[in-house]
Amino acid sequence: MFTSKDLKKLIIPLIFEQLLAVSVGFVDTFMVSIAGEAAVSGVALVDNISNLLIQILSALATGGAVVCSQYLGSRNINMSKKSAGQLIFIMSTLSSLLMVISLIGNHGIINFIFGKIEKDVFESASIYFYITAISYPFLGVYNAGAALFRSIGNSKISMNTSLIMNIINICGNALFIFDMGVAGVALATLISRIISAIIIIGLMFRTESAIRIKTCKDFLPSPSIIKKILSIGLPSGLENGMFQIGKLSVSSLVSTFGTAAIAANSVANSVTMFANIPGNAIGMAMITVIGQCIGAKKPDEAKRYGKKLMFIAYAGILATNIVMTIVAVPVVGLFHLSPEATKTGLSLIHCFSIVAIFIWPLSFTMPNALRAAGDAKYTMMVSIFSMWAFRVGSSYLLGGTLGLGVLGVWFGMFIDWGFRSLAFLIRFIRGKWTQKAVI
Repeated sequence: MFTSKDLKKLIIPLIFEQLLAVSVGFVDTFMVSIAGEAAVSGVALVDNISNLLIQILSALATGGAVVCSQYLGSRNINMSKKSAGQLIFIMSTLSSLLMVISLIGNHGIINFIFGKIEKDVFESASIYFYITAISYPFLGVYNAGAALFRSIGNSKISMNTSLIMNIINICGNALFIFDMGVAGVALATLISRIISAIIIIGLMFRTESAIRIKTCKDFLPSPSIIKKILSIGLPSGLENGMFQIGKLSVSSLVSTFGTAAIAANSVANSVTMFANIPGNAIGMAMITVIGQCIGAKKPDEAKRYGKKLMFIAYAGILATNIVMTIVAVPVVGLFHLSPEATKTGLSLIHCFSIVAIFIWPLSFTMPNALRAAGDAKYTMMVSIFSMWAFRVGSSYLLGGTLGLGVLGVWFGMFIDWGFRSLAFLIRFIRGKWTQKAVI
C-alpha cells in the first residue's frame, strides 16, 4: 500500500516536525536560563503539569487520526471527513475545560503537586502557568488538525505550521525575555500557539482532501463517530494521563533534592528529547501506515510495515544518541548551570544514551502500531502498570530510600522501559493486535 517514496514523503517531514517541536522546549529552557536557576526550575516544574495536559490532548488526537486513517484505508472518504470535524469538536471542548481548571487552580495545583518549594521558584512557576494555560485551547485545536493531516499522509502541512510556530516562539522569546523574564517566555509560547491553531483550521477549510471541513456544521457532535474516536482516545488519554501523573510524582521527588537537581533534571530532559526524535516521528508514521492497512483489511501488510518502520526507528535512535553523547558537554554548558548541576546533568544524559539505543523504540514507537490497529486498551494496561509498579516505585526506592538522588530516578525510568519493551514485543509478535479494527 505504501511505496518507499510514500514512506519518505511521510517520515522526513515528521522528523523535521519533531525537531521543531522539541526545539520549542529547548529554546524556552535555554533562554529562560538567562534569568537564573530559579526561573529554569519554575518553568521545568510547570512543564511537567503542561505535559500531562498536552499528552491527554495528543492521545485524543491520536484517536481521531486512527479512525480517520482506517476510514481512508477502506476508501470511505465521507466518513473520514466527518471524523475530522468530530475530532476538532472534542479537542476544542476538552482543552477549553483544561484551561479554565488551570487558571482557577493555579497556586493550588502547584502546591498540591510539588509541595513546599523555594519562594522564587514558586513565583516563576505561577507566572509561567497562568500565561501558558491560556494557550491550551489553541494547542488542542492545532494538535487535532496536525494529526488529521498526518493521517492522510500530508505531514508537510504539520511540519510547515510547526516551523512557523517555532519562528514566532523564538522571536517572541528574544523580544520579551529581557524585560519580562519568565512571563516573556510564556507570552511568546502563547502567541505562537494561537497563530498555529488559526493556520491549521484555515487549511482544513481550504484544502481539498479527505479531511476538508466544508461548513461549521461539521463540528456539531455526532455520537456514533465520537464513540469510535473515544474508543482509542480515552484509553490512550488515560494511559498518557497516568503516565504523566507518574512523572509528576517522580518530579515531586526530584524537587526535594534541591534547585541544582531540578535544573539538572530539566536540562537533561530537554537535551535527551532530541535523541528521541526519530522514534517519535516513526511512531506518528505508524498511525497513518498501520491504520490504513488495517482499514483496508490487510493485516499481513500491517505487520510487514510495522517491522520495517521499527528498523528505521532503531537506526535513527542509534544515530541521534551517538551525536548526543559527542555534543553533550558543550550543549549543557549553554545553560549557565552551577558546577554541581552541570555534572549531574551530563551523567543523566550519558546513561540515557546507552540505554535508549537498545529499548526506547520498543517502549514508545512500537505501541503506536498496536494503537493504530485499535489495540489501545492493551497498551493502556501495560503502560499504567509499568509506570506505577516500576518507574514510580523504583524511583522512590533508588532515588529516595537508597539515596541515589536524581540518578536513581532515571534508573527507575530505565527499568520501566525494559518491562514495556518486553510486553509490547510479545504482543506484536503474536499478531492479535491486527484483529482490533475500530471501523
